[in-house]
Amino acid sequence: MGDYIPVIGLMALGGGFIAIAMALSHFVGPRRVNRAKYEAYECGIEATPLPAGGGRIPVKYYITAMLFIVFDIEIVFLYPWAVSFFDMSHGAGGTVAWFGLVEMMLFIATVFIAYLYVVRRGGLTWD
Repeated sequence: MGDYIPVIGLMALGGGFIAIAMALSHFVGPRRVNRAKYEAYECGIEATPLPAGGGRIPVKYYITAMLFIVFDIEIVFLYPWAVSFFDMSHGAGGTVAWFGLVEMMLFIATVFIAYLYVVRRGGLTWD
């Protein structure tokens, strides 16, 4: 149980810092109320009211999110491979190293083809 005392102390210190920062911002912060503070912020574009049943949102937002997810997943798979590549290359007879290298090259080729498709379709072109 004694091993957890520093962790509990650090959590208490972090919680105390949060409480003090929130209290200070409430008492010290400016109290200028204006309409712009209470409006939704969308990428610096002036917000327009949506119809009662909802409105149309440009598809480019969703495409950008999907591109981020695709390339984020690529990094999630590439990072552990890069970290363990040295151990794979000194494996049993070198067979593990070739298998890991070929497997990763196929993965990178697949993601690169997806990247070329996105570039060709104009997914990275901003207005």
